[in-house]
Amino acid sequence: MKNLIRTMSIVVLVLAAAPVLMWSADAKVTVWKHGDLVQMDKKLSQELDSESSASDVLGTFSNHHFEIAIRKATGNAELHETQNDVFFIVSGEATLATGGTLVDRKLTEPHEYEGKSIEGGDRVKLTAGDVVHIPFNIPHQLIVEKGKEIEYFVVKIDAQ
Repeated sequence: MKNLIRTMSIVVLVLAAAPVLMWSADAKVTVWKHGDLVQMDKKLSQELDSESSASDVLGTFSNHHFEIAIRKATGNAELHETQNDVFFIVSGEATLATGGTLVDRKLTEPHEYEGKSIEGGDRVKLTAGDVVHIPFNIPHQLIVEKGKEIEYFVVKIDAQ
């Protein structure tokens, strides 16, 4: 059953990203093997920052890039003015807050904002197998309960 859910989740991720990937000008096929991803996950678990999270870019392409991320605590809320996010939840759980307003909004780099939290908006619990699309200009934050963690893939896609 676990493998079926994993397979179905991968299919959903590929289908969600297919329209973007089909039009890519990149001519090289990229494959990330399961064993390599497991090793990356172990490495990331040892490299947690002050917000108890770590991520690594897997590949950068013409209009998108892939990341692997792990989070063991709630981090800052964020908003991207020029990129959409697609999350594929691999393991663990968190609550995704979206919409509303960034509290203490600060520009962290061009077109990127962070805040302490989100005031208002919606909340949804995320667990392994879930896939999320977050359009650009939508505040979002992963809220991780104490003692829990979440591992996820991120596809960042340039907005048109």
